[in-house]
Amino acid sequence: MSIHIEDLTVRFKNGVTAIDHADLDIPNGIFGLLGENGAGKTTFMRVLTTVLKPVSGTVTLDGILYSEGNYEKIQKKIGYLPQEIELYPNLTVQECLEYMGALAGVEKKECRKRIDYYLEKTSLIEHRKKKMKQLSGGMKRRVGLVQALLNEPEFLIVDEPTTGLDPEERIRIRNLLVDFSENRTVLFSTHVVEDLAATCNQLAIMHKGRFLYAGSMKNLAEEAQGKIWICKVSDEEKARKIEGKYRITSKQYVEGGLQLRVLSDTQPELDCMSIPGTLEDAYIYFTNKCNK
Repeated sequence: MSIHIEDLTVRFKNGVTAIDHADLDIPNGIFGLLGENGAGKTTFMRVLTTVLKPVSGTVTLDGILYSEGNYEKIQKKIGYLPQEIELYPNLTVQECLEYMGALAGVEKKECRKRIDYYLEKTSLIEHRKKKMKQLSGGMKRRVGLVQALLNEPEFLIVDEPTTGLDPEERIRIRNLLVDFSENRTVLFSTHVVEDLAATCNQLAIMHKGRFLYAGSMKNLAEEAQGKIWICKVSDEEKARKIEGKYRITSKQYVEGGLQLRVLSDTQPELDCMSIPGTLEDAYIYFTNKCNK
């Protein structure tokens, strides 16, 4: 399963261009999508789920062209967890999922089997008789993920799936997505770099409707090598002066002053030491460079 996007443009009636002549290939496995708020990620996912029609460009799903005549065929291959989801507040978790499974065309006996499996995987078994309106935000998020998985889609699109989850739940959901991605494609959209570092090898960075980067995690991380510095200053006043000249990605009090993590192409004129860059450093470096 692969998705090919070519020269994709989405423009709204108010004249705002949300996606601007974008090109991207999404391969099999988990593919990460990073971008700040307003980058165009949600609009992009709405196109991929057939909810939104672009003004130009093409999208193909395993060779099937996105067109109105093919939408029904494409929809059967897709599972989707949107960023905001409301699932029948007066139904129990079990009732809600059985209903969603029926809408997706899953046979009743098989649907119940899948519900049992995914409730176990998401630690929701003991909550299956609760009404949806009784659940916490994190629990609703997990139920939303289960509904997206019920038809065992070939192409799963998840928008911020770990929002509102505690660390243990986040790990559990990430592992579930990795297991599910075998022989399938999962588009994992998030602003949490750690989630992508733990799940995928390939990703794209979206910025103002375009893809700034698409490729491997390793190559992206290499973008930050030699550009991350740890600097120590004696007081807050000196720290503020540095913040006025450089991009500071972290600041913490240590014995004898403050320690700053500085993003710079060249060594700052300070007591600094170069350190290896992380994936988050590379992401910040990439977007910061484009914002100049």
